[in-house]
Amino acid sequence: MNVALWICAGLLATVALFGGITKTFVPREKLAAAPGGAWTGEISAGFVKSLGVLEILAAAGLILPAVLDIAPVMVPVTAICWIALMVGAMITHLRHGERLPVVVNLVYLAVAVFVAWGRLGPQSFIG
Repeated sequence: MNVALWICAGLLATVALFGGITKTFVPREKLAAAPGGAWTGEISAGFVKSLGVLEILAAAGLILPAVLDIAPVMVPVTAICWIALMVGAMITHLRHGERLPVVVNLVYLAVAVFVAWGRLGPQSFIG
């Protein structure tokens, strides 16, 4: 179970890091032209970059607290925040009629639920 939780947290961290770097450093116009990226054309570049920075922080929050043994409770807290982000992403993609990104976000949400449940319950870093 512990290995599965580490793998899932690592997968989410990889996704968050890639998405965060993309949103932070790729121009908004280029993101808007990409499949599933139409929403970025409707909001400010600053908001897109802010989401990118939050995703980079999420990548760190899913791994570093446990690895460094500094506030490891932040791993499930970050996973819960990721759940909220995925709900928002699914709503945004549904509003644009984009079904595939919704399915992908639902998978990420399920993985985050598993990490949050596992790290708050059976394989908690605390106690």
